[in-house]
Amino acid sequence: MKISNPIIKEAQEKMSKSEDSLQRELGNIRAGRANASLLSRINVNYYGVETPLNQMAQISVPEARVLLVKPYDKSALKDVEHAILASDLGISPANDGSAIRLVIPQLTEERRQELAKQVRAKTEDGKVAVRNIRRDMMDQLKQSEKDGDLNEDELHSLEEQAQQVTDESVKNLDLIADDKEKEILEG
Repeated sequence: MKISNPIIKEAQEKMSKSEDSLQRELGNIRAGRANASLLSRINVNYYGVETPLNQMAQISVPEARVLLVKPYDKSALKDVEHAILASDLGISPANDGSAIRLVIPQLTEERRQELAKQVRAKTEDGKVAVRNIRRDMMDQLKQSEKDGDLNEDELHSLEEQAQQVTDESVKNLDLIADDKEKEILEG
């Protein structure tokens, strides 16, 4: 849908950012499969500087449930191992002297249900954010009418566009959540 009003365009961009944020948050939920994004929040104390793990090591997925972390600097292997142990990942690293293997354990049915609930909760947070953006957008449109920038018919038309943009964003959030839930439950 082509949007020409700057208020709706700005709101649409904010909603898109909410969708991206949900995608990133759900990427951090462990679904029983190896995924490099599981390590995206881990920082390593590297020569006194907190450095993101993905900037100082190659992270690959050699098997469906195995992550392989190869630091570019082999002397940082112990630091990487300590950072992974200190994280909330809950996976014990296996250090073979040149790389670290992380074996993602199979999820129990109970744990799958808990993770699915987390997905739904994070999705609801995303929907709340989208509804807040919609509310602000509607307030701005009504203010534009009061200021004389819009007549009543234009306001009504723009409100319909705003609702369409909102509905589209909510639908996208649901699709993102459904994909993640399916990944978790089928594992």
